[in-house]
Amino acid sequence: MTDLRHRMLEDRLVRDSARALVKADIENLRSDLAQKSIGERAFGRIADGAIDVYDEAVEVAADHKGALAAIVAALAMWFARHPLIAMFSDPDDEEFGESGTEQDHA
Repeated sequence: MTDLRHRMLEDRLVRDSARALVKADIENLRSDLAQKSIGERAFGRIADGAIDVYDEAVEVAADHKGALAAIVAALAMWFARHPLIAMFSDPDDEEFGESGTEQDHA
């Protein structure tokens, strides 16, 4: 009987110490959340991730300047395609209308 009682006391001590650890963890979380909310933490992580992506993009762009210049030139030509088509096409040409796109001949 004393062995059973001794084991029960040991189990109670283990339980009480585990409860104390859980309570301490809860208090730590509460004080941590009082300093910074969950939304602020999420925003901070997103901002850190965006900064990392930006840094990586800058590094890749620095390593591939020629490709970056080609992409920028292609984009510039794409956005200026209508004036370029109008500049190089014959104004009397019936194939292209005023918008610079090919017209249907149905």
